[in-house]
Order: sequence, then structure tokens, then C-alpha cells
Amino acid sequence: MPGTTKTFIAIVLFLIVIYPIQTQENTPTETLEAPQSFPDTTIAEAFNQDDLSILVGNVQRPNGITWFNGDLYTACNGDWTLYQIDDTTGETQTFIFGVQDVHSLYMEETEEGFNIWAPDFATNQITLITQDRSNPDPVSDSIEGPWGITTFDEETFLVTSLKDNSIIQVNKSGESNPYLDGLRSPAGITRDDKFVYVANNGSARRAIEWFDPSEEEPELQSLVNGLQNTSNLVLAPDGLLYFTYALGTRGVVGRVDPEVCREDGCINEDVEIVLFTELPAPLAGLAFSDDMRLFVHAIYRPEIYWVSLYGTEDTSTEGANS
Repeated sequence: MPGTTKTFIAIVLFLIVIYPIQTQENTPTETLEAPQSFPDTTIAEAFNQDDLSILVGNVQRPNGITWFNGDLYTACNGDWTLYQIDDTTGETQTFIFGVQDVHSLYMEETEEGFNIWAPDFATNQITLITQDRSNPDPVSDSIEGPWGITTFDEETFLVTSLKDNSIIQVNKSGESNPYLDGLRSPAGITRDDKFVYVANNGSARRAIEWFDPSEEEPELQSLVNGLQNTSNLVLAPDGLLYFTYALGTRGVVGRVDPEVCREDGCINEDVEIVLFTELPAPLAGLAFSDDMRLFVHAIYRPEIYWVSLYGTEDTSTEGANS
């Protein structure tokens, strides 16, 4: 019996003291959050000008805009400056000087932080801007009127040439090659994991087209037709394709499910209007935060507006310059 009692006590001590310690050592100390998803993307009705809040109004003529880790980055073609703007307070600071007329910005996350790749329409250059804010580095100057930019692979971009009605392949060393022609003043361009989408600013009939970049000779196919002056394209965190276009003289933001429209093509009646503004077309900038706040501005106007599509609480712009 004494031996049995000692054995029992040893087992109890192991279960109470030693086993929990071993278990804790094999248990992660942090719980990873699941990626944010938006199972319900319903919007009861389109937002209008009264629903918009001004984040900031101190960037003279904001043009291309993108969002990254709580900040907006926008290129001003009034003073050739790239600004960094806190997406909550509107606090604004100069990030770098030396970009002239940039309509699109591609944010590349790196081990050090990020790089920004900027097609400069005025100089025909693709410019690299690094996180350390060193002087902008023009890596290519061979594209006529570069407007939009997205990735082809890890080392190569697809850049729209609005003046040449084409898409150019440009690698990070600056080497460029013709990729796809026959477009109509192509502007915004974006992609998902399989397909590329491009806006034809110069054709309502061919407003938004798509192609498969894995094909040896990709063919343009209709995604949405019947839209006037389509410019920016953004695949938002909710998985839908958003774009800016004109209804008469007013700037509008619409959206479609690209998977649905790839099947047989969509027309303007299939487009869900998300935001109907009183701002003059074209809306020059469109960006989304990861919680689906939409940021937008008109060309030649200093105000950057925002609205939450899915009910994010109001952000405070106290202290923002206006």
C-alpha cells in the first residue's frame, strides 16, 4: 500500500504541475486573427454627397491615391509632392518631392516596409519610391503616357499607356516590352490571382475589359460595357470590383462581381451604383481601407472624402488641416 500511495501521489503531481508546464511550452502565446471577411456586401441604397465626410482638404490637387497600413498616399500634381495622410485623423505630411502627374500608385510590401511604384504621365517614367524617402528613382522612361499599374509577376508590372492604346510589360530593372494593344485610352488596371481588368477611358462600349495573363496570347474580353469615362479600378477587400466613371458631368463609383461579369459580360444596368456624388467627373482617386472605408476625390479639388460602406464607426478628423 505505501508503494501504491507514493505512485498515486507522483501521478497527481505530474498532472497538476509538470504536464501543464509542458503543455504551455507547446502552446502559441499569441492567437492569430482570421482574415477579415465580408459575408454580407449588401448596401441598402447608394450613398450620395451628403453621406461623405471630408478627411482632409489641404492637398492642393490630389491625383493618384492608395491605402496602406492606416495611411493614404496621394500624389499632388499641383506641387509635385507625394503626401502621407493618416486615414483617421487626416494628419498630413510630405513623404517625398519629385512626382509630377501620377494617376496610379502601386504599393509593394517588402521586408523593410514598402516600395511605391508610380507611373508619371508627365515624364513618361515609372518611378520607384522607397520607404526611406530617398530621391524618386526613375526606372523606365519609354512609355507614352503611363497611367495605371498592376503586377504581372513578382518581378514584372503591367502598365497602361493611355496615349499608345496599349499595355506594356515593365520589369523592376526598367526593361519594357509591348504586351497587349488595341485598347481605347486605357487608364486603370488591376488584377486578382487569375485575371487582369482594365478600364478603357475612351470607349463606353468597351468600358471595362478582362484577360487571362497566363495565356501565351491573351485576348481582351468584355466585362462591363455602357459606362462613360471609366478611369480607376480597384479590387476591394470585399472581393468586388469598384470603378469610377461619369454620369453626365457627375462623378460616380460603381461596382460589379467580376466572377459574374466574366461569364457573359455585364452592361450598365448590371452595375450597382455605390456612390453618386455632386463632384465633377472624373473622380481622380479611389482607394479602400481594409475595413471598407472608401476614399475618393475629384480632379483639381483639394478635398479627400470618405464613407464607410459597411458601417465602420466614424473616424475623427480632429486636428486635420483643412
